[in-house]
Amino acid sequence: MLKPIVDTVKYLFRWVALVIPVAAVTGSMVALFLWLLGWAIHYRFAHPWLLYLLPLAGIMIHLAYKYYGSSSERGNNLIIDEIHQPGAGIPKRMGPLILATTVITHLFGGSAGREGTAVQIGGSIANLFAGWFKPEQKEVQTLLTAGIAAGFGAVFGTPFTGAVFAVEVLNSRKTHYADLWPCLLAGFIGDYTVYLWRIKHTVYHIDAFVTGDFIFYTLMLLKVILAAMLFGLVSWLFSDLAHLIKKTFLKLFKITWLIPVFGGVIIIGLTLLLGKPDYLSLGVDAEYPGAVTIVSAFHNGGADVLSWFWKLIYTAITLGTGFKGGEVTPLFYIGASLGNTVATFLNAPVSLFAALGFIAVFSGATNTPVACTIMGMELFGIQYAPYFAVACFIAYLFNGNSGIYPAQFKNSQPTDRKRYLRNKLSKYKI
Repeated sequence: MLKPIVDTVKYLFRWVALVIPVAAVTGSMVALFLWLLGWAIHYRFAHPWLLYLLPLAGIMIHLAYKYYGSSSERGNNLIIDEIHQPGAGIPKRMGPLILATTVITHLFGGSAGREGTAVQIGGSIANLFAGWFKPEQKEVQTLLTAGIAAGFGAVFGTPFTGAVFAVEVLNSRKTHYADLWPCLLAGFIGDYTVYLWRIKHTVYHIDAFVTGDFIFYTLMLLKVILAAMLFGLVSWLFSDLAHLIKKTFLKLFKITWLIPVFGGVIIIGLTLLLGKPDYLSLGVDAEYPGAVTIVSAFHNGGADVLSWFWKLIYTAITLGTGFKGGEVTPLFYIGASLGNTVATFLNAPVSLFAALGFIAVFSGATNTPVACTIMGMELFGIQYAPYFAVACFIAYLFNGNSGIYPAQFKNSQPTDRKRYLRNKLSKYKI
């Protein structure tokens, strides 16, 4: 009679022993990464001429992956594939390599994020510990998932989101709830480790707005639905454009190191054409007073009408031509600035719609509406949860047969739009 209880206790403590060292090391590496990233971004602010060396930085990154990267070039998709179908392995060099090349990308002005770096750090560290501990194959897959949770939770300060994202991003029809325990533990340990290293995350805030009666809430819900449709379509555009740019440039250039050179030249040209550097790098800190950032998008007049479009173009070109980093923080920028614009046209609360765009464009691009709803509650407050859920799931449905992680769809490619939507909805059947 006591055996099930004893087995459960053993299970819990086994994962405590496995996950805590993985998450603590991941959190420490992510803290180092965030510190280096902050230094690189502010160093470029002080030395804007570094942008003109972006093509040379692209060559450095290309050669690093060509001669040292092995299969690390596949990034997050390699980790997802390894969890689905173990065998290929995750190189030990993946973590240090993506950390260094992401910092280089931002130092010279490339428009990229940080989530991909953190996830790859977590995955490579989890794989390293798996080689030492020699767990069973199923446990290796769970440990890799926990590594994703630790990296994601640590880099954004959202441990609960990190845990759910790690499970949901695998695009499995059957959610293994037993895996949530290691992922939750990893997310919180990773986040707490970053806190112990005194690395601070950006704080976002939704301004209070006047509420009303049933008619007010009905109109607000309709506005949220309309905005969410647009958020989903924009996430579709981003995903497809990034993949298209990569495929097109591989066809156009037989000498592959010319691809990042050309990408860097385009970024420089666009910046000179627009006359401002707002769409370079991460987009969180302001390079000068009045610059458009994710933070400024939460205020009236804090984004231009096409800020979201230019950030989308910059990031698709940067990542599509071989520079490194993640997609998620640029997606936050795209969503928040688009939400700012949409709120102006719909006469809606700007900070609320910036927050909705922040999480909903991310939801559509990664096919993780549950995780993104939770992220909204962790970052902006649980009182807006109904709006977050509506925005994230509508955007998820409207993002088309697309996503920034192609490995999600390897085992379930739909043949038409109806089947695709049916497959999406069936994923969330209870």
